[in-house]
Amino acid sequence: MKAVVLTPEKTLFDGEAHLLQLPGLSGSFEILDNHAPIIAALAQGKLRIVTKKGEELIFDIKSGFVEAKDNQVNVLVE
Repeated sequence: MKAVVLTPEKTLFDGEAHLLQLPGLSGSFEILDNHAPIIAALAQGKLRIVTKKGEELIFDIKSGFVEAKDNQVNVLVE
């Protein structure tokens, strides 16, 4: 799936991802290929991305939102 992670200052990630693990307001959750459409608010915590190549990236975030639809995931974080 295509994933983009943006902050007000820069792009943290723009590429193909296998998995995104996100800190939701009610707890951590994951988005995988062909996930059902979702829009969710994010809490402070760690955003984890596993790329198609198997690389693991971890970002500390304060808050944000995620939208997933049609194998496109957009994450806006602070």
